[in-house]
Amino acid sequence: MKREYTDGAAGKGYGVACGGGLPKVAVATGGEGQQRDELLAALGYKVRSSDMTGVALKLEQLEVAMASGVGGVVGAAPDENAVHAHLASDTVHYNPSDLSSWLDSMLSEINAPPPQSHAVDHSSAAGPSSSPPAAPMDDPSPPAESAVATADFQEPAAGPPPDCDLHGVPGYEVIYGMGESAGGVSRDRKRFKSMAGAPAAGLPLPVVLVDPQETGIRLVHTLMACAEAVQRDDLQAAEAMVRQIGGLAASQGAAMRKVATYFADALARRIYRLRPPRDQPLVDAAVDGILQRHFYDSCPHLKFAHFTANQAILEAFAGRSRVHVVDFGVKQGLQWPPLMQALALRSDGPPSFRLTGVGPPQPDNADALHQVGLKLAQLAATINVEFEYRGFVVDSLADLEPHMLGVPPAPAAVAMSSSPSSSTEEEEGEEAVAVNSVFELHRLLATPGAMEKVLGTVRAVRPRVVTVVEQEADHNGPSFLARFNAALHYYSAVFDSLEGCAASGSGGGSGPRDRAMADAYLGRQICNVVACEGAERTERHETATRWRAMMRGAGFAPVHLGSDAFNQASMLLELFGGGGGGGYGVEEKDGCLVLGWHARPLVTTSAWRLADSAAAIR
Repeated sequence: MKREYTDGAAGKGYGVACGGGLPKVAVATGGEGQQRDELLAALGYKVRSSDMTGVALKLEQLEVAMASGVGGVVGAAPDENAVHAHLASDTVHYNPSDLSSWLDSMLSEINAPPPQSHAVDHSSAAGPSSSPPAAPMDDPSPPAESAVATADFQEPAAGPPPDCDLHGVPGYEVIYGMGESAGGVSRDRKRFKSMAGAPAAGLPLPVVLVDPQETGIRLVHTLMACAEAVQRDDLQAAEAMVRQIGGLAASQGAAMRKVATYFADALARRIYRLRPPRDQPLVDAAVDGILQRHFYDSCPHLKFAHFTANQAILEAFAGRSRVHVVDFGVKQGLQWPPLMQALALRSDGPPSFRLTGVGPPQPDNADALHQVGLKLAQLAATINVEFEYRGFVVDSLADLEPHMLGVPPAPAAVAMSSSPSSSTEEEEGEEAVAVNSVFELHRLLATPGAMEKVLGTVRAVRPRVVTVVEQEADHNGPSFLARFNAALHYYSAVFDSLEGCAASGSGGGSGPRDRAMADAYLGRQICNVVACEGAERTERHETATRWRAMMRGAGFAPVHLGSDAFNQASMLLELFGGGGGGGYGVEEKDGCLVLGWHARPLVTTSAWRLADSAAAIR
């Protein structure tokens, strides 16, 4: 290291070359009996050589401290070349009298928080200097497990005389790693804790930097490892891992943090075998209806389902004067006001509209379906649509029978005929029926034979169209680990889409309460997919490919959703940021319409009709 000073008046220069050891100084006896540095005295500075020795010790201390920082690993041997390059990278010119304060500031920045400084009073140049600084605080009982050795530098025995330009440099100690010492010099050991324990008063608290991306990877790996342990019935290992998920999730963004929290809760319920009470299905059905309303307001998922299904129903009802919709999950009736308004605007006049709503029983025996019918009847009277409503409360859709839906059996001649003329007579004499199911049919897969029974009932009412809206996911496989993995990816995308709506302010006016309720709505699904088995696991989502196979096997043929449905869905997504840089998008695939988030399919709408009816029309 090289420090230079230039006297502007005398035009002289002075340099001190300092290597790894002490600087070389010439010692002379001044007129006052004091030992002074000869070279500095020639420049007009009154500096004792003993004080320069203290400065040299300080420089050695600084070099060791900076070597530890440059090396990058505390306790590792310093790289001499790296140290020299670091020290020489930025040369500063100082008056020799200022070396003391400069060294103090450097050590306070590089080393640990320094001990409390004891300032020397320089107010009187003629008076005696104040007492020498106190030694660093001793720590008589360091932790036994500590591997950090320390070395200190002794302070001058007394302060400098009043006419000395360089005052005493207070000593600090340097922390070495892994037992290293300062040049092998044996001294009385003193310890000063630089990083352990509470920080000194007035100093900022230490900051721990966490890489969210790295922690997110660890979080996903921990979730998957916990699921693997659950699958092999290693509940002790699974319990240990599930306890780590909360801490890992804390540094993540809102979407991933919520996903991890809900999946951790579901895993914990499965590990501890927490089973719902017997009356839980009734409570679940009532709560789901409330939560679904908030989910409807928070994102376009349900709106997409309603718009696309309604468009298929409108096209099937074209030209018919009597129409009848059977809704397998009427909930709060949110789907039907737009359809009724569209029917009222038909050029040939509104048809007679009959709605049959199906819903589960309420825990308080309240007639929720009746209240839905009253609200829809008020709307129908306002827009001049002839309206009739019936509600059926059933524990399962498999309990429905064809005669309960109010659809008379078809005459044998019409039912057996497939000629165009008989089809025309049927259209003129009977009401057109549509069956609608939004997020309902997948629940039937928990009970063997229930799906076949319900599809047989649907066939019996001879609908012109059957609209099916389901989650585009595979949560019904036999392997728990595969199901867990698919659910983790699916709900991560769903929660991400909800956060996207909230960030863009495109949630249809939804507030924090709506978003919290929507999160709870999805969290209940996650809990059912992960924590439940057997008949209790009702969230058995299937892909469009599997639904296509089931519907074809039950005697239905696909109806391609036309461009009008696609346009309706696209305009809806524009309100939620889709198409204009947002993450939502709509895609036509095999006659179905698919709602996706960043190309990840989330919801699929499909339309079907009886296979023999399709053959007759062709």
